[in-house]
Amino acid sequence: MQKFETVASLKEAVAAAKAAGKSVGLVPTMGALHDGHLSLIRKAKEDNDVVVVSVFVNPIQFNNKEDLAKYPRTVEADCEKLMSVGTDMVFLPTVEEMYPEPVTETYHFGPLEEVMEGPQRPGHFSGVAVVVRRLFDIVEPRRAYFGEKDYQQLAIIRNLVEQIHYNIEIVPCPIVRADDGLALSSRNMRLSPAARAVAPAIYDTLQQAAEMAEYEDVDEVKEWVMSTLASFHEVNPDQCPDGLKFEPEYFEIVNAVTLQPIENWEDAGDDGAVGCIAVWLDGVRLIDVVKF
Repeated sequence: MQKFETVASLKEAVAAAKAAGKSVGLVPTMGALHDGHLSLIRKAKEDNDVVVVSVFVNPIQFNNKEDLAKYPRTVEADCEKLMSVGTDMVFLPTVEEMYPEPVTETYHFGPLEEVMEGPQRPGHFSGVAVVVRRLFDIVEPRRAYFGEKDYQQLAIIRNLVEQIHYNIEIVPCPIVRADDGLALSSRNMRLSPAARAVAPAIYDTLQQAAEMAEYEDVDEVKEWVMSTLASFHEVNPDQCPDGLKFEPEYFEIVNAVTLQPIENWEDAGDDGAVGCIAVWLDGVRLIDVVKF
């Protein structure tokens, strides 16, 4: 596995691979890698001759400085995992390398960013777009891989590709879960043992919501999910010691393509509907998705 810390050295290596007729796939990450990331890399390995993985904690997509400071950084362990799945190239830039000049560009995504994560994290998606565009420009991959857990981000990146007219295939990859159902996330390692034990209740609740959709209307399902998690510590005090509780931020049921909230199940049409949730637990913000 080749390691690169500068844009110039990575571009040179990628250009050489392309000159040899090899296809290149890109997996952008912020590190603290887990099996979800590795599943993206395995898929990229299936589809491409060369796989480039970036490991970069992008400061401009954090609107919460404390969240940025606490974001896990495990570069040594990340590189070991990358080698174990046959990664060809890993890009490990500094902030100064990625942003040698102050960032002035901004991106707008209309209705896609006006729901769910957008109002909660102002500027987040513009920051994501800035770094993803830079990675696209550096690597110029044939394909790029993103997980469906960040469902709204996936829609934003597809829109970015349309805006900039890139000839890049965006490949969505399924959510990878722990044996108890919790969606894998780098932030999970920040959970206390007690919080980690109770966190799978998020997915359990979403699964029950999917079953309820067969006989309840949209608003009732949304209200049930929010109230079930908000009251979980009261109903299950033995599982929530020391004041541990879920604090749901939002649960929205939206059209799977437009991401616009639906009022009736029929409103989703052929696109289908998804439920997207953000929940605070033990000071950690967790997100998940369920398809209806």
